[in-house]
Amino acid sequence: MVYRPRRMKFGIFLAPFHRVGENPTLALKRDLQLIEHLDFLGFDEAWIGEHHSYARELIADPMIFIAAAAQRTRRIKLGTGVTSLPYHHPFLVADRMLQLDHMTEGRAMLGCGPGVLTSDAYMMGIDPLVQRRRMDEALGAIMQLLRTREPVTMQTDWFTLRDARLQMANFSDPHLHVAVAASFTPAGPTAAGKYGTGLLSVAGVSHEAFERTWGWVEEAAAASGQTVSRDDWKVVIPVHLSDSKQQAIEDVREGYRRQAYVGDRLNNDSPSAAPPFAGGAPDIEGAMARDGVIVGTPDDAIAAIERIQERSGGIGGLLILAHEWTTTEKTLHSYELFARYVAPRFQGQLEVLEENRNWIETNMGEVFKGTAKAQVQAFADAGKELPEEMRRAMEQMRRARE
Repeated sequence: MVYRPRRMKFGIFLAPFHRVGENPTLALKRDLQLIEHLDFLGFDEAWIGEHHSYARELIADPMIFIAAAAQRTRRIKLGTGVTSLPYHHPFLVADRMLQLDHMTEGRAMLGCGPGVLTSDAYMMGIDPLVQRRRMDEALGAIMQLLRTREPVTMQTDWFTLRDARLQMANFSDPHLHVAVAASFTPAGPTAAGKYGTGLLSVAGVSHEAFERTWGWVEEAAAASGQTVSRDDWKVVIPVHLSDSKQQAIEDVREGYRRQAYVGDRLNNDSPSAAPPFAGGAPDIEGAMARDGVIVGTPDDAIAAIERIQERSGGIGGLLILAHEWTTTEKTLHSYELFARYVAPRFQGQLEVLEENRNWIETNMGEVFKGTAKAQVQAFADAGKELPEEMRRAMEQMRRARE
């Protein structure tokens, strides 16, 4: 049986991805403006990445970005997507996120991961083979700090906690939302289950392990005595919508090829230059067919999300992988189409409207039969003669009822 939340959550996963060769200051401004636009459209969440090398994902500290975005928005929740825990002392992560929890009045979220760019770890002298272990150790410390007022003491080979406690109480009850990033391996789902957090599937739905993902979460939760919910499982997928499927494809065809993760200097005809989170397909049609990238109309997106729900057994939300595969104008139009026609289909907003419209149209004669009499009475009360065109219209309606 497929689990379907009463209200799915929708948002973006903003790495962000920007083309080398463009003004980085303007790129960061566009990122902030995008979140303002999403807040206006009613999107639920925006997760902002942390990266320190390779010049494509320009946000070094998502917490700083969240503080700025919070001042420009009203309701959208803002998460670190994700904080690379092996790069930070867990006490500082917990304390800074607690500050954001207060400053945003409950809109801050903490996304955690081991650090996806090996080049970041290389520059800091961190062995990639220890990153997942360090992420697990740091997450355990952070969850203790958020969940208890008792002093926390821990000793590892890379951080120490000595009678540590956070100096403020949580703003959110019981604490701000925490989620762990997952790609292809069981490491992320296992950590999410072990500590009772949410899960961000950042590698989309194309890999064979996707169907087993939530099973890994539940197994780890059962072993650790934690409670988890599919409501807190979000899947990240690139999306671009337009008024026709062909237009949507043409919008992003060149941008998809151009925004190569493995090097702008590579020939764009090379399959090895495919964008990230798209499975390596050399063109947008391949990414759609093989990797689950959603490009088309709102109806195409609705059908794709339904397939994801069936395949996964039920997810709590979908995060659009933010990209710049086309112009800013077309990108913003895509988000507007999603907010107007796709999101409400999974949030219980359209059924009531459709039922009300259908009932009125089915019972039109009964519901509006008093309208003509009221209009005639209004002219009579004013001592005015009924206009001839209105008289003819009323006569036509009378004959139609007969």
